[in-house]
Amino acid sequence: MLFNSLEYIVFLPIVFLLYWFIKHVTKDDSQQIKLQNWFIIIVSYFFYACWDAHFLVLILITTCCSYYSGLLIDCSTTQRNKKFYLICNVVVNLLILGICKYYDFFVKSFAELFDINTESLLLNIVLPVGISFYTFQALSYSIDVYRKRICVTREFAAFGAYISFFPQLVAGPIERAENLLPQFLNKRDFDYKQAVYGMRLILWGFFKKIVIADNCGIYVDSVWNDYATQSSATLLLAAVLFSMQIYTDFSGYSDIAIGTARLFGIRLSDNFNSPYFAHSIADFWRRWHISLTSWFRDYVYIPLGGNRKGKWQTIINTLIVFSLCGLWHGANWTFVVWGVYNAMLFVPILLSRANKNTDASSERLKWHKIIITFVLVALGWILFRAPSMTECWGYIQALCRLDFSSIWIENIFQMACVIVAIIIMFVFEWRKYLPNRWWVYYILLFSIWWFAGQDVDFIYFQF
Repeated sequence: MLFNSLEYIVFLPIVFLLYWFIKHVTKDDSQQIKLQNWFIIIVSYFFYACWDAHFLVLILITTCCSYYSGLLIDCSTTQRNKKFYLICNVVVNLLILGICKYYDFFVKSFAELFDINTESLLLNIVLPVGISFYTFQALSYSIDVYRKRICVTREFAAFGAYISFFPQLVAGPIERAENLLPQFLNKRDFDYKQAVYGMRLILWGFFKKIVIADNCGIYVDSVWNDYATQSSATLLLAAVLFSMQIYTDFSGYSDIAIGTARLFGIRLSDNFNSPYFAHSIADFWRRWHISLTSWFRDYVYIPLGGNRKGKWQTIINTLIVFSLCGLWHGANWTFVVWGVYNAMLFVPILLSRANKNTDASSERLKWHKIIITFVLVALGWILFRAPSMTECWGYIQALCRLDFSSIWIENIFQMACVIVAIIIMFVFEWRKYLPNRWWVYYILLFSIWWFAGQDVDFIYFQF
């Protein structure tokens, strides 16, 4: 079930009304909490089953393994046993993720490397939607219990809701147990102001997705389908518009998820902080997909030694983290190379220790760095968008022809509308303020209605 579908528009208000109606079923607070949590699990499983009910088994396995491993870690009297139960849970969850997402990729890569036929060994499993997100969320819980950063929970319904909460189930944010789990353990009261704020976020997310991302995607897909014959100007515009597409598509989903959660009295973490206003690559990754980058920082980078073992070890750790981050995004060498590309952009920063914020006193220098950072990021997105390394290289070669004599735009009006929408988005992001004016939301609603058409998947659903 897509957020940007008629089914979801019907689904959400029904779930909202039933969820808050449960508060009137019983006056006992603990009973209300349990009933609401079980209700969230049921509707979340239904939400997920609209893609493929078979994969509900994987969510259930992940939930049970992580829940019981936490109990076993907590009740163990020796550090050795605690570590054993943690490793078991990590292995089971990563094994499920590895088989579903990466098995065929590595088999095919092995076959190509040694020129052998491994067709009979392929599983041809359809990638379960959101498996990378809820797996990482489950792993963070057991790791934090082992580290004694959080207390173990014995309420299975609360833990099940934490893993499967439908607004962020399939594309994040990847929540930490210390933030989200206590909210399912405590009483939730309806807050009108928070609900209104949530509706504003949902509307803003739809605007990003339907008006900007989907229309950018139409142009980008057309160019990529015939990039060899396009001018450099057209390829450059497509690269810029894909940068806009992937940001508005993913941040739009996050806005809808965060806004939806507010309707149910739940606060999710912010996942983006105006990343295209970043003035360095390090700053960009502090602003982009914050829940994922912080996950890799806390559970991979720091355990590897972080920046505590000298510059060269720091560089190696950075390469490892970004390579894994790239692989997390998909079973394709383009994602791995994209991760390495971003890691290499960090190397000058690491060697010069120039990872501090730019001096805001120089406005000219600040904008200069913002532009440079955006160009570097946009070039990286070519790798991210390319179906293969061969096509990526072909696109870059065509771009380097430096043919700016013409530019192909099929629908001038549509392109003009997209550019205006992008400018509006950046103005609001620069001000870090969405005006609380009805006329603004009427314009957003009209824009969404005008451009609404075929339901288009969110890009990050494939991860």
